[in-house]
Amino acid sequence: MSTFELIGFDADDTLWHNERLYLEAQQKFAQLLAHYHDPEWVRQCLFETETRNMQHYGYGIKAFALSLIETAIELTEERISSREIQEIVGWAKLMLNAEVELLPGAAQVVPQLAQRYRLMVVTKGDLLDQERKIIKSGLEPCFSIIEVVSDKTPEIYRKLLDKHAVDPNRFLMVGNSLRSDILPVLGLGGSAVYVPYVTTWLHEAADEPGPSQAGYYPLRSLEELPSLLEQLEEKGHHVQTS
Repeated sequence: MSTFELIGFDADDTLWHNERLYLEAQQKFAQLLAHYHDPEWVRQCLFETETRNMQHYGYGIKAFALSLIETAIELTEERISSREIQEIVGWAKLMLNAEVELLPGAAQVVPQLAQRYRLMVVTKGDLLDQERKIIKSGLEPCFSIIEVVSDKTPEIYRKLLDKHAVDPNRFLMVGNSLRSDILPVLGLGGSAVYVPYVTTWLHEAADEPGPSQAGYYPLRSLEELPSLLEQLEEKGHHVQTS
């Protein structure tokens, strides 16, 4: 019997590039408002608006676009033009229609693991956008479960594992966000593989677990994941039952 009954994968910035689309839009936004405010102040205000709006809009490109527009109206004291707002909407449409570029190793590792394990995508954001990216990635057939959630908290992970009848100590989560993919799963007694992306959204920042944390496995890339799983299987690794 395999050590893990279910392996979960985050999607954005774990399987494919995503954050850089937001960074590019933020750069254009700072330039758009440069004659009103310093670019760094624009970025800070945008982040504060995004954080404030999460309870209303959740995550994803559409939520981001609404926060861009709200921030622009506030920082220009309502002097932002309809043409400029239309330009912001255009950025969002470009983001929604962007090509899906897989991260190194994703195209090889995911199909390889699907031959041995039951795989699940756990991603947060807009349902239509996330479904589109999963399909365009070409990886959809590898996943027996696809879950688009409003957030990634211990309670949501618990509900997902209960829904699919998986004990936390038989679950492994792979992701690039300590806050969303790693810490909640470890808190439930599961295992987690941290594969950092080149940049991290400030909202996802968190302290990394110490080297003595049971079930925590930091890797440099997805390409190292099959080797790690082989080692864990050979050792008959199991996280301590809660």
